[in-house]
Amino acid sequence: MRIAQIAPLMESVPPKRYGGTERIVSYLTEELVRAGHEVTLFASADSLTGSELRPMCDMGLRLAPSPKDPIASHLLMLEEVRRGALDFDIIHVHVDLLHYALLRDHAARSLTTMHGRLDMPLLVRMHELFDEFPLVSISEHQRNPIPDANWVGTVHHGLPLNLLPFSARDDGYLAFLGRISPEKRPDRAIEIAVRAGAPLKIAAKIDPADIEYWEQTIQPLVKAAPNVEYIGEIDEREKALFLGGARALLFPIDWPEPFGLVMIEAMACGAPVIAYQHGSVPEVIEDGVTGFLVKSIDEAVKRVDDVRSLDRAAIRRTFERRFSSARMASDYVAIYQRMITLGKPKSRIQAVNGLCNAIL
Repeated sequence: MRIAQIAPLMESVPPKRYGGTERIVSYLTEELVRAGHEVTLFASADSLTGSELRPMCDMGLRLAPSPKDPIASHLLMLEEVRRGALDFDIIHVHVDLLHYALLRDHAARSLTTMHGRLDMPLLVRMHELFDEFPLVSISEHQRNPIPDANWVGTVHHGLPLNLLPFSARDDGYLAFLGRISPEKRPDRAIEIAVRAGAPLKIAAKIDPADIEYWEQTIQPLVKAAPNVEYIGEIDEREKALFLGGARALLFPIDWPEPFGLVMIEAMACGAPVIAYQHGSVPEVIEDGVTGFLVKSIDEAVKRVDDVRSLDRAAIRRTFERRFSSARMASDYVAIYQRMITLGKPKSRIQAVNGLCNAIL
């Protein structure tokens, strides 16, 4: 198949540091190349890929030295995709809904993976207006706000099996990984660690929009707790060491998480996850096997010691069975093939038979 992968331009593919969607686009692209497909990646010029790279900007916009207009950058990319749309069997888009108006004439060959939250009123209207676009969810729960949209599949994220090495034993600390923001609830993670008497290491980026939350809410909590250490944003190599050494990952979210990539990153290292059961979490974590599902800080505190009874090797095996990038790519290829089959023009005989059946 000739497949176009359309990545967000905020980060390189894969990201230098933080970045979920771009990371998944990278893993999927490389698996498709390994499977023998002809893949073209539309992304920033500092991306690394075995596919054909179509550079759309000099570098990931978030780390660019001068201010960039992300909307204009993405629209220019999508216009280039539109002009070359007939070169591809499938156009796989990862920029939510920015492409709808531009690619409407190619909707049948354009697959959209929804990577973000969907519980916003305007999104319902958008999917009513552009209901010809086939959509993929990254969890079943993600679909709840728009259950009647044109869903053609759910594909859970996956990671390369050799990306994050298994660690058989932990170094005793709890881990919080991701982003400092109110919905991720690092404040809960700190309270859980303090009450459990366990060290906590926080490896997270701080977006400009969350600086005030960091300065007024989280930073004072970190300074007041001698067992809590803020590390900052980390790269892939540091992540392997960080998660591999953790007793458990704390995932005390307070929002409808569409997937939660960090959970399967922890599982790849053998680290169990203590997570609030919001959004996709019950689809990802097997309670009592790969971690524990909780509903309160009290429950989470009790589970801090319980995680040591879980088999880290079994956690890794579960990751390999359920969340590999090869499985993810295979799921997407099956969807691509169905789209191509449905999009093929009918033969004259099929068309006549269809007309006769309609008349009868």
